[in-house]
Amino acid sequence: MKSLCSLLLAATLAAPLVPLVPAAAQVDTIRPSHSLFTWRDGVLAAGFAVATVAIRPLDKAAANVLQNPYRQKNRVFKTAATIVRDVAQPGSYVIGASMFAAGKATHSERLAEVGLHGTEALAIGALFADGLKYTFGRARPFVDTVPNPDNWQLFRGTKGGNYQSFPSGHTTAAFAAAAAVSAETSRWYPELTYFLIGPVMYGGATAVGLSRMYNNRHWASDVIMGAAIGTFAGTKVVRYHRTHPGNKVDKSLLNIGWSPGHGLTLGVVR
Repeated sequence: MKSLCSLLLAATLAAPLVPLVPAAAQVDTIRPSHSLFTWRDGVLAAGFAVATVAIRPLDKAAANVLQNPYRQKNRVFKTAATIVRDVAQPGSYVIGASMFAAGKATHSERLAEVGLHGTEALAIGALFADGLKYTFGRARPFVDTVPNPDNWQLFRGTKGGNYQSFPSGHTTAAFAAAAAVSAETSRWYPELTYFLIGPVMYGGATAVGLSRMYNNRHWASDVIMGAAIGTFAGTKVVRYHRTHPGNKVDKSLLNIGWSPGHGLTLGVVR
């Protein structure tokens, strides 16, 4: 039973790797469209919905697998869980801002774009995830003496973090960063993105989700929904900027500069 649950969990958490292809093909070069959402998004949303519903009956079993005393005492697992958790939050924001600053300092437009759009995706993903956390009021696994994945109460999330389990904020941030970086780099290095950058980014994001379950902070279905929100936030931010070149956000922020005579200069928005 434990082996079956582990396989199901791994397979479900691997589902977000699917966006690698749509992310690289967000713009139809034959029939250009400025539509923010495409039919691929419907397919992706349906996939996440099915995965969330499918994993829901296994929430408790998956938690038991990762809360096994042997695994909890494993120093490698403990250290890895802490590292990937911190990289997701607050690390992803620090990395995004640093990439943007480094891009501006070195006049690397691509690096600045990845940093800016990645940070935007993080903020948008967090906004949606927090809204759901406050609304659904799901208890985290450690709250009840006997872990209960059915402990929900509308708007209870406003009472504190113990009732903000659904969805996983760390997972949302990790997948938002993975989706944004993969979608951006697919324009310049499609093969490298598909075979290296994408798998590494999404693999790391999946590790973040597992770490939140390992630390007994989230159920498997929390992680799947966080992955869904983050993936959509990342791909939609990049698609918006790609189909709306010269938009006000890019004009104002990507044109930030510094000169000895004038100091900090901002882009002109008209």
